[in-house]
Amino acid sequence: MNFFDAQDRARRASTWLVVIYILATVLIVIGVTTIVGFALYSVSDPAYGSTGFSAEHVPVLLATALITALFIFGASLFKTAVLSAGGGRVASQMGGTLVPADVSDPLRRRLRNVVEEMAIASGVPVPEIYVLEEESSINAFAAGFAPGDAAVAVTRGTLELLNRDELQGVIAHEFSHILNGDMRLNIRLMGVLFGILVLGLIGRMIVRGGYHSSIISSRRDRSAPVILVIGIGLAILGGVGVFFARLIKAAVSRQREYLADASAVQFTRQSSGIANALKKIGGYTQSSYLTAADPEEVSHMLFGSGSKLFGLFATHPPLTERIKALDPSFTDTDYPRVDATAQRMRDDGTDADGRIAGLTTAIASGGTVVLPESIADTVGHPEVEHVEYAQRLRLAIPQTLYDAAHSSEFAFLLTLALILDRKGKTLDSQVNLIRERLGSERTGLIQRYYEELATTGAEFRLPLLEISFPALKLRPAPQLQFLVELASRLIDIDGQVDLYEYCYYRILMSSLGQAIDPSGRRNARRSRRKDLRLAAINLLLMVAEQGHESDAERDAAFRSGAALLGEWSKELAVSPRAAVTVESLDHSLDVLLALNGKGRRQLLRAVTAVAAHDEHLSVAEAELIRVVCATLDCPLPPILVRNSPS
Repeated sequence: MNFFDAQDRARRASTWLVVIYILATVLIVIGVTTIVGFALYSVSDPAYGSTGFSAEHVPVLLATALITALFIFGASLFKTAVLSAGGGRVASQMGGTLVPADVSDPLRRRLRNVVEEMAIASGVPVPEIYVLEEESSINAFAAGFAPGDAAVAVTRGTLELLNRDELQGVIAHEFSHILNGDMRLNIRLMGVLFGILVLGLIGRMIVRGGYHSSIISSRRDRSAPVILVIGIGLAILGGVGVFFARLIKAAVSRQREYLADASAVQFTRQSSGIANALKKIGGYTQSSYLTAADPEEVSHMLFGSGSKLFGLFATHPPLTERIKALDPSFTDTDYPRVDATAQRMRDDGTDADGRIAGLTTAIASGGTVVLPESIADTVGHPEVEHVEYAQRLRLAIPQTLYDAAHSSEFAFLLTLALILDRKGKTLDSQVNLIRERLGSERTGLIQRYYEELATTGAEFRLPLLEISFPALKLRPAPQLQFLVELASRLIDIDGQVDLYEYCYYRILMSSLGQAIDPSGRRNARRSRRKDLRLAAINLLLMVAEQGHESDAERDAAFRSGAALLGEWSKELAVSPRAAVTVESLDHSLDVLLALNGKGRRQLLRAVTAVAAHDEHLSVAEAELIRVVCATLDCPLPPILVRNSPS
């Protein structure tokens, strides 16, 4: 299953989740109303001058149903709003400690290096990284609504007991959840189920209070037994809610764990890493169980089970079955005995800070024929070549730029250097604006970064931006808003659109948008077919303007891509010289986010066809395709093109 199919599958699962949620809510409302009705009936006793129900009970029951429904929806909305702050909020609530970008501890530095390499290989921003310091078991999870606000968390036991290959397998598993839409579905599931589960908590509180009141109350005080009955009923309904919540989580997550395990093997091309991590879970006394944090809410998003639930309630397939899918020869008697004291991992020297001089890049100017279909198929599915390339590229980043990307202060300046006009036409005006807003000292640093970027390959630019995001997000929201606004002025300083500069700004804006406005909505709006087609044409027009010298070449490149959009494109009478402004391009990309998986795949093939019209893909063209994909939420691994024999 490719990336686009996986995204559509996650959307369909989200739709079914809403349907199940509504049905569960209706059943709970009926149950609560029935309990209140029974309580009213129980006090409608001849001894109190009342027999059976009366008309005055109907408004009470209707109010009960309405209040219960509003309470469940309100609780779910509240939890969803809390979770909208990003995956970091979930990790923090679980007791996670943020790993700083400039961490020096060897084990945490190794973790950060592995996560950064996987992010570069996947074409997504580097997520926030957390360690659950109080958890000695082996476990991990990824949380967030989108790659731009994702967080990856691992337990302390994962750091100390797994070697680099095993850790890489676990992280690859979590990145599969990020890329395939599982992460968004998982966090929505947390919000949806909270409204159901919270009734049980309230019921238990009422039972405790009602029981105490019933002891000290007299026969004249009829409210205590009524409250006690309601509390018991809510506690029972809460238990039923927990029952169904666990069934829903199990149904949603089990098969996805098999797929994520398989994806981890695809990413690393060796099953031993993730298989050995699973084997250590089975041979370790602490297993994958969480003790300091309650795994109930997050059990469906963990790498391991997190609790001792089994059978219908298990959110993960049996451990032995997961291992056998990776290592068919494994049996239950083969679990290793893991001694936490003897097997704590130490820095093995593979993640030394020293940079390597130069990089034999697999991205080649001049390359060979590149088929649009082949590039579209790699979206969301990095392979071992991409991971190995990402590791080499990370080590080859110049030390000055690498250090700046990991500093909350200097990442701010590096980001501005990355979006300065690489052609130099508007550079003086941009520098003057920066000096006016930031002063001479900071402007001098930005110019140094710009000059060093000019001497490095284009393939370093997007990874540097992706690596910078964790450090940038540590700054206050007003400073991030200032950065986005200044970047916007820099790219629009001459009133003309440079697609490269704009795409970097767009990635910056989308990735930092969650940190600036946690409650902001990121869902794509619905668009008419006519608007989608016009937006696609505008994007192809902009791509055609890049890298083609003559009008004839631009027109031919545009037509080659438009033909892949459908027969309707042949009827268009447009010129590739048509003016496209920043505003129209921004609007077009917003509209295109409404495309389904099939539409995005088709659009990516068209964009690639335009860029590679001459059947050769340069570094600049490959970079262009990647940044366009990043703005459309299509995580594209590095485009690896080998030099032709000539």
